[in-house]
Amino acid sequence: MLLNHLHLALAAVSYFPTALGKLQTCKGRDLPAIEVFGLEIVDITAKEHHDYEDWQPFPFMPSPKKPIDFCNFTITYTHPGQNDHINVYIWLPMNDTWNGRFIGQGGGGLTAGFAMALAPSVASGYAVAITDAGHTFHNDPSKTADSEWVLTSPGNINWPLLQDFAGRALDDLPKVAKQVIKGFYGESPKYSYWNGCSTGGRQGLMSAQRYPEDYQGIVAAAPAINWAEMAVAGLWPHIVMNRLGYYPPMCEMEAILAADVEACDELDGVKDGVIAAPGLCTFDAKTVVGQSFDCEGDSRKISAEAAEIANEAWKGPYKGDRRLWFGLPHGTPFSVAGPWGPPTGLATTECDEKNQNCRSRFFAVSTSWIGNVIRRGKSADLSEMDEEEFYRTLRLSVNEFASVMSTSDPDLSDFGAAGGKMITWHGLADQLIPVNGTSSYYEKVLSLDPEARSYYRYFEAPGVQHCFGGAGAAPTAVLDQVIRWVEEGIAPETLTAATMPAPGPPDAAPVVKHRPLCPYPLVSAYVGGDLSESSSFECAESFEVKKRHTEL
Repeated sequence: MLLNHLHLALAAVSYFPTALGKLQTCKGRDLPAIEVFGLEIVDITAKEHHDYEDWQPFPFMPSPKKPIDFCNFTITYTHPGQNDHINVYIWLPMNDTWNGRFIGQGGGGLTAGFAMALAPSVASGYAVAITDAGHTFHNDPSKTADSEWVLTSPGNINWPLLQDFAGRALDDLPKVAKQVIKGFYGESPKYSYWNGCSTGGRQGLMSAQRYPEDYQGIVAAAPAINWAEMAVAGLWPHIVMNRLGYYPPMCEMEAILAADVEACDELDGVKDGVIAAPGLCTFDAKTVVGQSFDCEGDSRKISAEAAEIANEAWKGPYKGDRRLWFGLPHGTPFSVAGPWGPPTGLATTECDEKNQNCRSRFFAVSTSWIGNVIRRGKSADLSEMDEEEFYRTLRLSVNEFASVMSTSDPDLSDFGAAGGKMITWHGLADQLIPVNGTSSYYEKVLSLDPEARSYYRYFEAPGVQHCFGGAGAAPTAVLDQVIRWVEEGIAPETLTAATMPAPGPPDAAPVVKHRPLCPYPLVSAYVGGDLSESSSFECAESFEVKKRHTEL
């Protein structure tokens, strides 16, 4: 599960002027004592950086690539008696470039934070901090599934570290960082925000649910909520492959996906290669069995087994009539080439150079969670897991770990009462975390509190994959919109969104399509005009708004 498609626009820096106190030197000894109940500071290090250029804009947080000046504090602490050592990394802009705001930044997979997200935030004027939650810190997103840290020894869970990762370190982070910020600048941040996607989205919801006064604004995108179910249920397509004894090459699954998109693309009235109404799509992969497809120059035919795997991936795991978790929406890739590693998805396979002799390539977070947490390091061959073992594993995950990890409490009343504001968005084509888990959670929130939209809003992004990527329009300034909601009282009626640049005619500028993303359950309906412009769409209860406008 990779990271964060949340853009930090430069405009955010100018929302209000900052009257800084006198800057302190970038030395740990000059900080006042850090006091947080239950914590013991072990070490403080500080390093001053000037004209720092060894960074790149985070793919999901575009910032101007420029030299930056900042003070890097690392605070190491422990919870006495827990035998843990946690590091908080805090980067503070220098030379009057701080905008007065603090950001707690999320992580991905089983990693609590990413160092690569710090510099872009500093370049945009924020004081920013991440936590490693006490275990091995990876700045390489391809290694976010590592979870050996969760064991003290084979067969024994390191419960303090697991609890640190699940929630406690998230509460420590702002309490430590805000004291460092005040000690350095001479004043506390005027506003504090959380910004995360995937695991970072789960962390944002955890903060709202358990620690409602830590942040005034939260961006919790594509959240890995219901972790105990999701982390195991991601194996379901492979359980079906095991039952059938067939492991399709990805070119075959891509051919089925193409037929799926062709069948359901225009359910929203627009032909754009995106299924914007997956809930209305009734495409059955069995209808294309026997059709020819190209597999890197080799002509083949879609098999009945591959069709069944696709249908089961869309349906999700059931036991009898009882849904155990959600499937992938129609239009979602079965696998996506990763920017930091091999292809990943919930139905990925790997084959020989002729696209034959294929085998499962499991979602790494699922195998890591099952192997190191549920089975406590006891080795097992998941390629032989049958349905009954899958059901037992899923049940065990929920029984033992849901209360620690799942972040599924729909009661956000304390967060609302504290004046907090939160936005969640999720791509409809998310290949790792089925979006219906998030919409189901939001419906439960509204069921408990029908007025929750006054402090929490949820948006779906058709055609967008996990945190970023895909043919759809992804949000471009979610953090900015949370800031406006918190600081100016302007609630987001839509999220601004745009597609990644696509090639156009020769010598023409790349094509970018703009869309308004609408608050759930409203949809962005086409009402006429240029398909690349947001003004050609409006929020409506259904896509039938196009017909109504035509008749008028």
